[in-house]
Amino acid sequence: MLSLMSALPAAAQSPRTPAPASHSTRPLTTAEARTAAYLESVRKDPAQLRGFFRQLPKGGDLHNHLSGAVPTEYLITLAAEDDLCVDVQTMTAVPGPCGPGKRPAADARTDRAFRDALVRAWSMEDFPSGTSGHDHFFDTFGKFGEVTWRHRGKLLSRVADDIVGQHQFYLETLVTPASEETKKVADQVGWLGDFDRMHRALVADGKLDRLVATARKEADAADAEFRTASRCGTAHPAPACRLTVRWNSQVSRGSSPERVFAQMEVGLRLAERDPRFTAVNLVQPEDGESALRNYGLQMKMLNYLHRTYPRAHITLHAGELWPGLAKPEDLKFHVNEAVNVAHAERIGHGVDLVHEDGWQQLARTMAARQVAVEVPFTSNAQILGVKGAEHPFATYRAYGVPIVLATDDPGVSRIDISHEYQYASTTYRLGYGELKDLARASLQYSFLSGRSLWQGNPTRSGYHPVAACRGQLPGGGTPGPACRLLLASSPKAAVEWRQEAAFAAFEKKFAARR
Repeated sequence: MLSLMSALPAAAQSPRTPAPASHSTRPLTTAEARTAAYLESVRKDPAQLRGFFRQLPKGGDLHNHLSGAVPTEYLITLAAEDDLCVDVQTMTAVPGPCGPGKRPAADARTDRAFRDALVRAWSMEDFPSGTSGHDHFFDTFGKFGEVTWRHRGKLLSRVADDIVGQHQFYLETLVTPASEETKKVADQVGWLGDFDRMHRALVADGKLDRLVATARKEADAADAEFRTASRCGTAHPAPACRLTVRWNSQVSRGSSPERVFAQMEVGLRLAERDPRFTAVNLVQPEDGESALRNYGLQMKMLNYLHRTYPRAHITLHAGELWPGLAKPEDLKFHVNEAVNVAHAERIGHGVDLVHEDGWQQLARTMAARQVAVEVPFTSNAQILGVKGAEHPFATYRAYGVPIVLATDDPGVSRIDISHEYQYASTTYRLGYGELKDLARASLQYSFLSGRSLWQGNPTRSGYHPVAACRGQLPGGGTPGPACRLLLASSPKAAVEWRQEAAFAAFEKKFAARR
């Protein structure tokens, strides 16, 4: 385990700043200790190490963009099935027929060079090391966007299969509900310069309710396509059918203020009216000109709308910035305003933490409120060039801020969640107990409804079952009536119980290896 002072960036080691309490490794049970010993024994065996992390139960993925999560090869397959074309100059998928300068996507079935070129254009495959991947990463979405909007259910089926195969039990994935219709309504309303007026204009004549109804119909269609693609309800269902899934609504932060406000309100209203949806989130590059110019305004929008929709959740990409990518003044407040103005319950990325004004107090506030940070290591490295000791992972942990590991866009990044756990363990010297608690955190800080299996603040006090299930976790006892009632009434506790059962089975594998 790294010492506190060696783990913190230089900015965190100021002699004027009182050092927070060091993160300590919790005592392990006998089964956990055997598993931890095996992990240490295979540290230098790549194949065995990869196998360990592949089989490790890893909770849920809370920061996942559906369109960027799909393997690029599957996107190419869908493009061919839909008779799409590819603009050979930009490598962008476009509708047919294929005229001059366009090539059928189906050619990738037989032309390996064309297929490889598409993979490189639509992902980070073979992207030169040592160069900034920021623009290439974000440009990929426009290149394959014509493919992804057509098949939300098929995309989810493919992604969900992969997640179950990674021994995860829950997914929150990002989509843009009623996208085109919301843009049209927002443009008709225009920017009125006042949140109350904007809200009244959107609600008037049922406009907002019609947008929510459109979003729900889209979800119905996606559910039907998903069930068909995954063979749910048949004698041979795909693994995806076992996954618990919730949708989070994307808001395009680079859009005009009227479009941003309308998308926020649609997402929040949807989260309160349809249990399949849980939250809103801002997407697109945080360093974009419009996103930087309107950041404070957008946080105030969410502050206003949070009062209107208090039961809807908010999770925000914030602090996905780094010196050189944005001006110093833009690094000083983004995470702070997301937490303290916009009521964010989770922060995506949060990489610029120690560049924010009063960051130590911000970290303490996040710890006290249990505002979790969603950490996708590979994405941070590819987009921002931030990894290892420069990443604030150890700083957040030292201050007791909850952390959940995530993938962001695993299809674009060409990774999976097992890779992210292995990276965390290797880079920050995390043992099995710490990895297990990271996996638990990804369910604890999810937006699944219902009571948790864990009491209090588990990041601060450890993962101890609530009284109803104390001494009755899988492998340690049989759930009594009160515990069974909790599991039956709480989707969150039920998924957490599934993970504990998986941990018990996983740890049992190592009983005979000592």
